This record gives sequence, C-alpha cells and structure tokens, in this order.
Amino acid sequence: MTDRREAPLHTPLCDLLGCDQPVLLAGMGGVSRWELAAAVTNAGGYGMLGMVRESPDLITREVTAMQAATGRPFAVNLIPAATEPLLLDEQIACCLDLGVTAFCFFWDVMPDVVARVKRAGCLVLHQVGTVEAARLAEKAGADVIIAQGVEAGGHVHGRYPAFALAEQILAQTGLPVVVSGGIATGKGLAAALAIGASGVQCGTAFLATEESFAHPYHKSRIVEASGDDTILTDAFVLNWPKGAAVRVIANSVTDGLDGTYLGHDPDKLPRETIAHDDDQPRLRFSTDSPLRTTTGNLEAMALYAGQGAGDILEIVPAATRLTDIIAQARHILKGTPHNDITSPS
Repeated sequence: MTDRREAPLHTPLCDLLGCDQPVLLAGMGGVSRWELAAAVTNAGGYGMLGMVRESPDLITREVTAMQAATGRPFAVNLIPAATEPLLLDEQIACCLDLGVTAFCFFWDVMPDVVARVKRAGCLVLHQVGTVEAARLAEKAGADVIIAQGVEAGGHVHGRYPAFALAEQILAQTGLPVVVSGGIATGKGLAAALAIGASGVQCGTAFLATEESFAHPYHKSRIVEASGDDTILTDAFVLNWPKGAAVRVIANSVTDGLDGTYLGHDPDKLPRETIAHDDDQPRLRFSTDSPLRTTTGNLEAMALYAGQGAGDILEIVPAATRLTDIIAQARHILKGTPHNDITSPS
C-alpha cells in the first residue's frame, strides 16, 4: 500500500474518510458487494457497499463480511427516496447496530434521514445531480458532496456534465466535492484535482473487475462498448419512481424504443419475467442488472455503463484498476501544468 507521506494525490478528503487515495467506489446496488468494496478499500481507495433496497439480513451478511475483510473505514450506500419507509428504517437501524460509521445517500435529499445518522455520529456523503440538491444536502448536514454528471452509468439524477456541475458546486460550498460520471482513468482524477475537487467516484471502472458481483456477461459488454454505445433512458424504470433515468449499454430493449428513450410511464409497461435470481423473478424494463446469480435473458436486462466505458479494455482485479488510475493521475500532475489539464471528453 502506498505510504500516504509519499502520495501526492492524498487530499484532505482522504483524512476525513480514512483512505489513502481520493478514489471512491460507487455504491452500485447489487454490484458493490463486500468482495469489491474490500478490494478497493484495501488497495487504498474508499469502498462502499451498495445496499439499495436490500434486506437487513443481506446487509448484516455483507457488512459483517466487509468488517472481516478490512479494518479500514467504508460506507453503506442507500437511496431513501426509492426505498419503502419501513424497510429504510430497518436498513438504517441494522447498519447502526453493526457499527457502520458512514452512509452515502442519493436521489432526493431527505433531511430527516441525514439527521438521524448524523445524530449517531456517522459521516454522510450525498450524491447529487444539481446545484440546488447540493445546497439542500449541505443544509441537511452532509459532510461530502458527490457531483454526479449525466455521463454516469446507472441511475442519473441530473442532466449536467460532471465537471461543469462540480465547478458550480465548488463555487458555493466549502465541503469536499467529489466528481462522478464517465471517469475511468487517471486523466479524470487529475482533471478533478486540477479544478479543486477533492477526488473522484468510479462505478463502471470497478464494475468491470474480477471482484465485482456483476455477471460476467455484463462485464464483457462493458469491455466491448464505447461511450457512444450508452443511452440515457427511463424505460428501465420498474421498481423506481416515474422518470428515473438510467445510462445503459444499448440492447434489444432500447432498440425497440424507436428513439423514444425518455417519457415512459412504469404503470403502462408490461410485467414480463425474463430472468431469475434464485427464485426471484426479474422483469423486462426493471432496474435490475444481471448479477453473478442471475440466469435467463441477460441481454435484455439493464446493462449499466457510463460514458467512460470506452476506456475499459479488460477485466482486471480492482486493486490493479485503482493502481493504474493513481499512477496515470500522478504522472499527469507531475508532468503537466494544471491549466493544461482538461476534463475528459
């Protein structure tokens, strides 16, 4: 592990979160299980468990396994606005009972939820898609703002490019700001640090790793894809509120939309089982992505990927991907004046 005294990329965010490098694993629901989160954490990054709408039993297993795999801090990612209130209450209570010390929230800001975990002494990272959401998150008590751009894979809350959004948020907050969306290489990290951000969050880059809980088919599609192969659509919306857009790799479902990618009403979409996770059915147009445990028509499921997919050329261990990102960023920052670094296209 890199000695933080010799790491030029160590930022104050690292001290706040307890990591060595300012690279966060996105809390991808279903994908960011303990194996991936621990691999990123033990390699010096900051891991998050993606526990969106998961049962307290699964959360207990995942958090316990994570705690056994690393002694370093990590966060649990939950999405309050997309979770039934009783389940959300049980999730948070479970995490607090297990000694979880940090949460990452996403989508609409719910001040009462933020206040609850802050009262328990936890750190709060809040991912946002607009400047207004960043203001609301800060007012609610968030410690870190994650600025998610429209380039991101998975659920996308805003419609602004990541770096443009981050710069606007940086201009109106003193909190650490993390850039997220389309970042898969050290160039993106270097660009983020150059504009004054405290680090980056990566999803697609870590989905396509050996430890990821994504199905090998999903990983292979990312390796084959370019950023231009991704589409922003709200067709994969079952299980989420109407209008919740996602960025996915084009497939037979998006091909069948005839270019009408947005404006779909979940109440008017058919409920057709196309796959299973054990005994749980997975529906066409649902937000479920193919996991290791999924069988069925994987091609027609939501194949989440950000516009940085074109930079992912192979499946590697998560530690290797993180090391490569850090090494490239360090090389750029040592050899290139900051004003010559431009945000990734």
